[in-house]
Amino acid sequence: MNAEFFTAIADIEREKGIPQAYMIEKIEQALLAALRRDRPEDGDCAHVELDTKKKTIDMYLERVVVEVIETPETEILLDEAREINVKYDIGDIVRIPLDASKFGRIAAQAAKQVIIQGIREAERGMVYDEFTSKEHEVLTGTVTHIDTRSGALSIQIHSNSEYTEAVLPATECLPGERLAEGDLVKVFVVEVKKATRGPQVTISRTHPGLVKGLFELEVPEIQDGTVEIRAVAREAGSRTKISVWSNNPSVEPIGACVGPRGQRVAVIVDELRGEKIDIVNYSDDPSEYVSAALSPSSVTAVEVIDGSRSCRVYVPDSQLSLAIGKEGQNVRLAARLTGYKIDIKPQSQYN
Repeated sequence: MNAEFFTAIADIEREKGIPQAYMIEKIEQALLAALRRDRPEDGDCAHVELDTKKKTIDMYLERVVVEVIETPETEILLDEAREINVKYDIGDIVRIPLDASKFGRIAAQAAKQVIIQGIREAERGMVYDEFTSKEHEVLTGTVTHIDTRSGALSIQIHSNSEYTEAVLPATECLPGERLAEGDLVKVFVVEVKKATRGPQVTISRTHPGLVKGLFELEVPEIQDGTVEIRAVAREAGSRTKISVWSNNPSVEPIGACVGPRGQRVAVIVDELRGEKIDIVNYSDDPSEYVSAALSPSSVTAVEVIDGSRSCRVYVPDSQLSLAIGKEGQNVRLAARLTGYKIDIKPQSQYN
C-alpha cells in the first residue's frame, strides 16, 4: 500500500512537474490535519513523518514519561511506557504509533482536501512562475470568448507547456480589429500578478512593446544581438516609428529588419492589420537622429537649441505637410521616438 502511495507521488511529479518534496510536505500537513480532526484531545502531540527512501508513513503521538500524570494530553506513566519498551525512563519521549486506517470519514475527507488544494497551489505557482518569466514578451493566444457587450476578449495564452486565461479589453485591441473565437493572435504581456485563482496576466495589442517583440521574433539579427532596437513610438492601428542600430558595420540594420523582398516587415504589418511602420537609423547625433525620424520627409537643416531637448527643423516648403503628417502624427511620433521637442519650419524661412 505504501509503495503504491509513493509511486503515485512520483507520477504526479512526472506528469505535472510538481516536486515530490512539495507533495510530501502537503501530505504530511493533510494527514496531521486529519489526525487532529479525529483526535482533537491530542492537540500538538500528534506527528506525521513520510520517508520516501524507506517508503514508510509513520503517524504517532508523543508523550513524556512521568511518575505522576498532571497533563494527560502530553504525559504517560512509567509503567505504561515500559509496556511499549522496557528501556524507557522518567523524562523520555515515548512514540505511540497510530493506525491511519481507523480515521473517521470526516478526517479522511479533510486530508484529501488538503492534498487536492496542495496540488492546485503548486500548479498555480508553476503557471505564475512561467508567465512571470514572460513579462514584456510577445506570446501567442487563442480567442476563446468574446463579450458582446464590452467587446473584451478572453484569450488562452500559452508558454511552453503552461497556459492560462487572460482578458484583452476592447481598449487594448487594435482600432477596427475584428477577431472571432478560435483566432490565433499575438499579444504583449504587460504585467503578471498573483491572484487567488492563478496568475492575473495583463495583455495588450496596442502597447509599443508588441511591435518591438514582433521584430525580435522575425529578425534573426535582433535575436543574436547584432541589431538593436533603440526606441519605438506608436499610435496603434495607424503608424509606428522604430529606430534601429547595428553593432556590425557590415550589417545594415534597416535592411535586416525589412528582410529579403520586404518579407520580415510584411509579416509584422500583417499581424498588426496593416499598421504602417517606419524603420529609421538611430544616431547619437541629435541632428541626424531627428532628420531620420521625420521620414518620409526630407530635412534641409536641424538646429538643436543648447541646454534643452528641443530643436528647430527646416524642410522643403513642398514637404512641410508631409513632415508634419496628418493631424501632426508624423512629427508627433518623431518627437516621441527621439525624445526631442521638434519645431518644423519651411525652408524659405531658413534661407
